[in-house]
Amino acid sequence: MSSLLVKATGGDGDLPLHEALSGIAGSISLVSWIVLLLPQLIENYKNGRADALSMAFLTAWFVGDLTNLIGAIWGGLLPTVIAIAVYFCFADCVLLAQTIYYNRLTSHSKEGRGHHHRHNHRRRSSVGAHNDPTQPLLANRRRRSAHHPRDSISVLLTEDRGRYSVAVKNVLSILGVIFAGVAGWCFAWWAGAWKVSNGEGNAPGKDMPLGAEILGYLSALLYLSARIPQIIRNHQKKSCEGLSLLFFLLSLLGNVTYGAGILLHCTEKAYILDNLPWLLGSLGTMMEDIIIFAQFHIYSNAAGVIEDEENHAHTNGHH
Repeated sequence: MSSLLVKATGGDGDLPLHEALSGIAGSISLVSWIVLLLPQLIENYKNGRADALSMAFLTAWFVGDLTNLIGAIWGGLLPTVIAIAVYFCFADCVLLAQTIYYNRLTSHSKEGRGHHHRHNHRRRSSVGAHNDPTQPLLANRRRRSAHHPRDSISVLLTEDRGRYSVAVKNVLSILGVIFAGVAGWCFAWWAGAWKVSNGEGNAPGKDMPLGAEILGYLSALLYLSARIPQIIRNHQKKSCEGLSLLFFLLSLLGNVTYGAGILLHCTEKAYILDNLPWLLGSLGTMMEDIIIFAQFHIYSNAAGVIEDEENHAHTNGHH
């Protein structure tokens, strides 16, 4: 692959370095978008629930992809662009369906637990007068006192290993996406499927029907505003539990490389102005992703402090 890069950007003048870097950035961005939703789908499946996701976030995301698809068809864009837009809508539908399914399961489970709790409460009330509650409570307390310090250390060690494992997986996943993007571009250039654009007529909104252009702007606006409900939900819950950090890392990577691909291709004022809505949309989405990263950090640390305080209180209470 390195030999292909050297050959592509060699001294023959066929492919300027900035064009190669622009193509590579665009390819990495494309791979990021293709695999974007997979981490969250897996996270929901592992947890058996999806209540961490804001339905407003998912809905706005889906409508953004849908308007993007309609605009691509209306504007007569390349078949590959339309095919990718169709894939995005399909992936959105899968995530929406999974979220709705798990939310219904969670709702039914809560109703069942509520009924079971009321039934057990009535049973305990009816037999409570015949039992001495002191003995089992004292026995349980002694058992917890004997095992609690060791259990606390085990839990902390397990959590540290778990965090390290997740961090390694996320880093390897990002590196894998970057490698796939670079390899994909190299193969496309080698096969002749990737051509250098002459800079004319390549702006997203140029020579497009007005309706398709409006849909493109609407799609960018929906992408930009979609994360706001999720940020609010995280703030209200004071937690990001159930969200996949890799999902937002891939989103950030996709937006960074998307913007870089545009800027590396051409920095002329007219070209930048033509692409300004897409650049601003990517920049705004990146800022929102950074806010969510901050929420991951703040709320995970807060949860750790609360857990440490509870463990300390239990330990003091048992001595």
